[in-house]
Amino acid sequence: MRRTVQFQAPQGESAGRESAGRPEPLRTEFAFDLPRGYVDESGTVHRSGVMRLATARDELVPLRDDRVRENSAYLSVVLISRVVTRIGTVEDIHPGIIEDLFASDLAFLQDFYRRINAEGHTRAAVSCPSCKEEFAVDLAGGRLGES
Repeated sequence: MRRTVQFQAPQGESAGRESAGRPEPLRTEFAFDLPRGYVDESGTVHRSGVMRLATARDELVPLRDDRVRENSAYLSVVLISRVVTRIGTVEDIHPGIIEDLFASDLAFLQDFYRRINAEGHTRAAVSCPSCKEEFAVDLAGGRLGES
């Protein structure tokens, strides 16, 4: 499901969101790079992927899933499998794929989900432990050492 709609900011909030008098399109898909990567049956490692914004249905349907009813921790597996549209060349994302991710990759996707759906962006405010300088990093892209 791909959607792009025009964002109409309420009055007083449009500063910085419009360029040349045009509203900025609402972004509904976000690229990411997994910390470790999904390893498929042939041993290929897939790291880059795409997650879309969740709908109300995405959050409600898993609650009817028997696996979730038996084990509430399984909710995140079903939910993440509904909103991740691609990992590498794998486009048929289902709970079995998410189950086979490394724990660090699942934790990354859970945090990524929270950031794009609750906060609306993939940036995180951080500060350097040495110099205490504050800056933002984009969690969606780049490999270690890149910003």
